[in-house]
Amino acid sequence: MKKLFLYFIAAGLLTGMGCKKFLDVNKNVDAPDHVDAYLYLANIEQQYQGIYWDIRAIGPLTQMMGTSSYSNFASNYYNAGSDAGGEIWRMVYWNQGMNLENLINQSEAAGNWTLAGIGYAIKAFSWDMMTKVHGELPMKEAFVPGLLSHDYDYQDSIYAQVRQWAYKAVENLEKPDNTDYGSKISDNDFIYGGDVAKWKKFAYAVIVRNLTSLTNKTDFVSKYAQELLDAAQKSFQSTADDAILDIPGGSASAPYSSYNNFWGTSRGNISYVYWQHEFAVQMFTGTLVKYNETTGERTRTNANPYYPYELADKQIITDTLHDVVGHFDPRVVAKLGTTSNPNYNNLDDLDSIKAYQYFGGTFTGKVGSVGTAPSFYGRTATPTTAGAVNDGIGRWLYRDDAPYVLTTYSEIQFCVAEALWKKGDKSGAFDAFKKGVQADMDFTVKYIYPGKEGSPTGGDKITKGAFTTLANEYVAGPYVNGLSMSDFSLSHIMMQKWVALYPWGAPEAWVDMRKYHYDIKYTGDYPASNNGWTDVTLDQKWDSDPTKVYKGLYMAPAQVEGRKGSYNLNNQGSPEYRLRPRYNSEYMWNVPSLDALRPIAGTAPNYHTSIPWFAYPNEMPK
Repeated sequence: MKKLFLYFIAAGLLTGMGCKKFLDVNKNVDAPDHVDAYLYLANIEQQYQGIYWDIRAIGPLTQMMGTSSYSNFASNYYNAGSDAGGEIWRMVYWNQGMNLENLINQSEAAGNWTLAGIGYAIKAFSWDMMTKVHGELPMKEAFVPGLLSHDYDYQDSIYAQVRQWAYKAVENLEKPDNTDYGSKISDNDFIYGGDVAKWKKFAYAVIVRNLTSLTNKTDFVSKYAQELLDAAQKSFQSTADDAILDIPGGSASAPYSSYNNFWGTSRGNISYVYWQHEFAVQMFTGTLVKYNETTGERTRTNANPYYPYELADKQIITDTLHDVVGHFDPRVVAKLGTTSNPNYNNLDDLDSIKAYQYFGGTFTGKVGSVGTAPSFYGRTATPTTAGAVNDGIGRWLYRDDAPYVLTTYSEIQFCVAEALWKKGDKSGAFDAFKKGVQADMDFTVKYIYPGKEGSPTGGDKITKGAFTTLANEYVAGPYVNGLSMSDFSLSHIMMQKWVALYPWGAPEAWVDMRKYHYDIKYTGDYPASNNGWTDVTLDQKWDSDPTKVYKGLYMAPAQVEGRKGSYNLNNQGSPEYRLRPRYNSEYMWNVPSLDALRPIAGTAPNYHTSIPWFAYPNEMPK
């Protein structure tokens, strides 16, 4: 945090909302000395584009993405002296910051309980995400005027406060509110349009997301599970409740570039220096590879050049038997990029769609073990927005007018499934699991925009009708409704959740992967040096280990073919467990407070490997 937090309204980024005669109510002609609380709302919500900024760092940590741009994150190492990966920090403390505090305080003082409740729900969501990404935070002193430094609070107290804010949101939203808002909220709320019932569900969703990160704690069942399940009952009931931040788009004709989605082609932020990781491709296509557990090598076969290695005996999401009804997962067509069918022909032809091929890259290189990964738009070239061959306004969530996704009904159902699994209710977990997969199908198809037949100008390479047909077959097939209870496992829950979160939910996927410690093989409560890793190697569970959650997941230093690297020596062998605080905030102004953190000081060269509280089975070591 810089020296002082200023009271301000940042310029609206995504909307054309104007304030007629705005300065007429202020005595200061240079800056407003009073702002009606509702005027903060649009800008506060618009700052959630910051999540997509940081997914460029977090996506590679989850093996959803590879990158040659944010390569330090792909290599699990801190990018010293940089603000990369610090946008969520900036979003919460600065961009939302005092705007959100003012909205809440002014609304409570005026008895505007609906607006206050929305403010608390937003605050709970933002702080929950920030602590999961960064760990310890200045919380109690965050907005105390006049401070030149800010002490950090530990994550256990931040987690409790997040839930208190969420419950406070519900409390305020349930209070009688006689305020005549007219369209003041609905015109400025780009998530729910002022729908109080949906905001209450959102607040409960924050509680679910907060608690689901604690499922690997020894006291989860006794202390947290029931609270999670109770909140889920009051949270989202269908995809109609999904928290989606609408934006206007407009592509090149937009008055401001920020009217377009951060991942859209017009802004160029997710160009061909980012690509889908081969782990994502293997999961989506049912091509997880089998490794020799003695040598770590793959077995090359000559059966199919597209599948050059022997595949794992058990695939979790799908398999390669595309000719068998129910074995093809159509989400791959929407969520991943492919260079197949460049002219967008036969977008309704199921056999043609099933024949598309997908390739993924490595952590920092486009060329993977099978082929070359395309951009997220499906080309092996930087996307363009004009010309005979281009990407138009993008596709799926990579469109200029695509919304920002905050959380979904599908995600909540997978959280429920995991909690019930931990409680020993396998039947209930299976039911929630099936609901989660179906909900992700419903979510995915909403944002499909087919390209123009015969024209290489962008869009999705499938119609909504074809997707729905294939989705219904898949859900009825052997990987979802037809999955036997004896085969159903925690891996099915967590890997389907990973697919549902791809890639917009990378921060939560990273939470899950860290709480299960990246499937590192260790003894005791949690991995440590010489118990899970050495300075140059990482010991991960084999897929045959029934306790391994993410089948096919191997980190860069894992002793398998195609990996066998090592992390920077400053990591001391550990993968990354947190992003450091924003450099130009904490490392410029708040170093003594960082240095006081334990068990690893925030100034230590390996602070990014410090395990956060949520990932410890018990309390943090002293």
